[in-house]
Amino acid sequence: MRRRDALGALLAALASGARAQPAKVWRVGYLGPSADTAPKLLKAFKDGLASLGYVEGRNLVIEYRWTNAGTAMNDEASLVASARDLVAREVLVIAASIDPAILAASKATKTVPIVMLNASDPVGSGFVESLSRPGGNITGMTNQSADLIGKKLQTLHEVVPSAKRIAMLVSGPAKIKARTIAAARDAAAALGLTLDVYEAATAAALGDAFAALKRGGAQAVLFSDTGGGMFFTERKRLADLALANRLPAMVANAEIVEAGALMSVAPDSVDNYLRAATFIDKILKGVKPADIPVEQPTAFDTTINMKTAKALNVVIPPALRVAARYVGE
Repeated sequence: MRRRDALGALLAALASGARAQPAKVWRVGYLGPSADTAPKLLKAFKDGLASLGYVEGRNLVIEYRWTNAGTAMNDEASLVASARDLVAREVLVIAASIDPAILAASKATKTVPIVMLNASDPVGSGFVESLSRPGGNITGMTNQSADLIGKKLQTLHEVVPSAKRIAMLVSGPAKIKARTIAAARDAAAALGLTLDVYEAATAAALGDAFAALKRGGAQAVLFSDTGGGMFFTERKRLADLALANRLPAMVANAEIVEAGALMSVAPDSVDNYLRAATFIDKILKGVKPADIPVEQPTAFDTTINMKTAKALNVVIPPALRVAARYVGE
């Protein structure tokens, strides 16, 4: 065989062999809300990965473990068991939704990378050493909920200036809860408002909590889930209770407003789930989580339910109307 023919045959054989090699399949774990609970969030997570070339069913396997599948978000044992199962499945990275899921994943592994999808206070919770230098095996997105509580209270005061006694309904991990309550008290004092704090640790406690804050003379209510997730899961009931008690409510995110609560000031959770894909991509390409800075939201939206505003006879200030997004019209 002539040299040129031999070379051609060799190249053809190599090309054929390369085509015969199985494509790399990446296995990623997801510990977060299901499509039944949060369809937009799960879609954003998968869309973000697809935009970077990771397509489920082609070169990506996602091992799903739902945070809401018969399991309350504060059921730590069940969440840790789910996270350990993901580790046993040999996933290359775990995407964990909010604080209880992140905490569970951190207890399940110190070696498998963990990407936070929507952490409230990653430094205060001890998930990372700092935002710029996470250290360890955790990085991802924060929603800055503890830092935003003062802004939420101020906006609620602008919308219902006659409300001088505000009830703050809290749930979630104790450490973040304490920091958020302290920040809210400081903001209330600066605004000349009285802040009464109530707690609902479980969905079953919501009715009693509303009865208590109503007896206490609340004229408006500020919800702070502080990373627990229960208020999000119970958002329709939460919104209905606020409306039934005729309480203007400032809530944690737009999804609760869409369920019927008055308003929210919050980062876009969908954007956080979408942007989390860049962290997963870097990790799959070999970058260590410790070397990937935690990212903060780039934009904050005010969302108002106009149907609820009309039902409560709340007049939205003109300046706020210009910047807000409306639902329920």
